[in-house]
Amino acid sequence: MRKKDSDIHARSRVLVLVDESNVSSSVRTAGRGLDWLKLRDFLAGPNSGRDLIEMVVYAGLPPAILTWQDERDRKNKFVHWLRSNGFMVVTKDGASAEEGYYKANVDVMMAIDALELSIEMRPDVVILVTGDADFAYLATKLRRHGIRVEVASVAANLGHILRSAANEVIDLSGLFRTFEIINAREPGRASASDHAARAPARAGAARVTNVQDAPAQISPHRTHQPRRRRPRFRPKQSASAD
Repeated sequence: MRKKDSDIHARSRVLVLVDESNVSSSVRTAGRGLDWLKLRDFLAGPNSGRDLIEMVVYAGLPPAILTWQDERDRKNKFVHWLRSNGFMVVTKDGASAEEGYYKANVDVMMAIDALELSIEMRPDVVILVTGDADFAYLATKLRRHGIRVEVASVAANLGHILRSAANEVIDLSGLFRTFEIINAREPGRASASDHAARAPARAGAARVTNVQDAPAQISPHRTHQPRRRRPRFRPKQSASAD
């Protein structure tokens, strides 16, 4: 008795790498709160026809100094929440910049891990959740190893360099519209919710998987605190370009 096609063809094994600062600022610009569980299920959930190996989140922490302690504690609680819900989290301590800012760029860590984890875990697909054009060479490098690369971001704001380096672009703007609308929200807070269906992947040259049209801007890894007695966190908005 012949097996069904679904039994013959193995499900794709997926590794997801997330630039937390980039995607979080994009969602905040759209006036929404980031629902991490929906994002995971959208990209590689049970109904996606794919098997998730790991979803690795790269997050920068405020500097380990007294003036940033409150915000650092909040970010660590967020990291704990992610790990408690099955996400693998890689953190980097930030460094103070000019007054009211800190830098915690995780790009190099994410790129190195993408290559090492791909060699060790042997995924069929790597999804890079970022709009940062600096990851274009990483996408090309992974494809040279026979790995399909998909970039998940807001397609309307994605530059040509990163778009053309990937096999496909997954437009997150429609997914963002299903997230909770917010007026103000503490950074790092994540809400649990039901999963959303993932848009189907297609083979071939770089294309966009459209879900809905609600574009949002993407900001670089840079954080800002208003002048108060105790520092608080909000992103400094500036669009990245190729």
